[in-house]
Amino acid sequence: MQTIDFCDFLRIDLKIGTIIQVENFDKARKPAYKLWIDLGDIGIKKSSAQIKDLYRPEDLLGKQVLCVCNFPPKQIADFMSEVLVTGFDDGNGKIVLSSIDKPVPNGSKLI
Repeated sequence: MQTIDFCDFLRIDLKIGTIIQVENFDKARKPAYKLWIDLGDIGIKKSSAQIKDLYRPEDLLGKQVLCVCNFPPKQIADFMSEVLVTGFDDGNGKIVLSSIDKPVPNGSKLI
């Protein structure tokens, strides 16, 4: 694995946000949800997430998730994804969301 210095890490804008709205994303090529995430001072941002294997919409509402906020927006079918919701492969190709164990203010930056 290539190493980076701490300045490179600081360039990634990783913030916590709360999922406030979830919809099925029927036009996505792979099963996905459309998510609206409250990221505090930068507002509500949209994301497409292929997490239907492990999560139902009611599981996601109110969940705080870690997002990359400084990638350029990406058009996915008819939806503009503005942030990347992060997660881990569970070893079987299903994504487990990156989240926290205690609530923090929306928009808090990973330090």
